[in-house]
Amino acid sequence: MSGFDLSLLEHDNLGSTIYQKLCEALMRGVFKPNDRLKIRDLAERLGTSVTPVRDAILRLVQDQALVLRSPRDIRVPMLTRAAYLEIRDIRVNLEGLAAARAAERATPPQIEQLEALLTHNEEAMAAGNTALATELNQIFHFRLAEIADMPVLGDILRRLWLQMGPLIADVYGGAGRTMIDHHYPLMDAIRRHDGPAAARAIQDDIQLASGPILERIDAEHLEIQPVTLVS
Repeated sequence: MSGFDLSLLEHDNLGSTIYQKLCEALMRGVFKPNDRLKIRDLAERLGTSVTPVRDAILRLVQDQALVLRSPRDIRVPMLTRAAYLEIRDIRVNLEGLAAARAAERATPPQIEQLEALLTHNEEAMAAGNTALATELNQIFHFRLAEIADMPVLGDILRRLWLQMGPLIADVYGGAGRTMIDHHYPLMDAIRRHDGPAAARAIQDDIQLASGPILERIDAEHLEIQPVTLVS
């Protein structure tokens, strides 16, 4: 969890604040699949008691962002292939809609913000700063829903990224250009205010990135396959 500030800014509505902090950490890939979260350790880092941290963890279990194997074994789950493909197909449709609407509505300052995010992402990748590159990628995707002015869609994407964030972060560094190349045709479409082209670009982005993600899921599945003894 290095490089991520888990310190609390305020102590009002503590449970909600902790929940939002942990959501942000999951979406940005601070935690990876199979990571074990220890309530006492998190409470110490957050500067609070274990009770609000435990409550936030239980909310994240309900969100399917964490798995409670036992009271002492809380894990970031590795998605199954079927679960990932379902989420991918939902993202293709919803983020395509957001990109199309964003292209139609984007103002010059908003376009500049997206361009800056892409530039910073390139710089982070060139510097080998995978954590920052992953964070900037997530912000870029969410900014499209904000520009589209679709808060309901944004809330849905947030729930999906709670489950997807750790897995995307796990493969981001090794996937190279696969994770960012289609952001350029997307930006071209947004500059032209071409909604259909923007939708196609973000859909291509999600589909292309699914290659290394599925490889990671399949590798995990192979590692846990039981050995069958032939008599």
